[in-house]
Amino acid sequence: MPLRLDIKKKLSTRSDRVKCVELHPAQPWVLSGLYLGNIVIHDYQTQAVVKTLEVSNSPVRCAKFIVRMQWLVIGSDDKYVRVFNYNTLEKVKAF
Repeated sequence: MPLRLDIKKKLSTRSDRVKCVELHPAQPWVLSGLYLGNIVIHDYQTQAVVKTLEVSNSPVRCAKFIVRMQWLVIGSDDKYVRVFNYNTLEKVKAF
C-alpha cells in the first residue's frame, strides 16, 4: 500500500542536500542541517527563515535542539561536535 502525504507548506533554502531535520518541541521551528556546513531554522507557520548559522566547511550530519539549555548541538564531518546557544548563536563549546 503506497504512502500518501499531503504537503501543505514548503520551506526552501539553496543547498545540495539536507542531511538532518529536527523539530523544536515548543516553538514552531524546523532545524535543517545542510551538506554545505550550515544550519537553517525555519518557522513553519510563517514559512520564513528565522536564523542561519555557518558551522563548518564540512557537511553537517546531525543537529539537535536541547530546549532546557537553549542549545543547538551539531555534529559535522570534520569530526567536531559544536554547541551553540540558539538565541544568540554564540558558540558555547566545541570538542
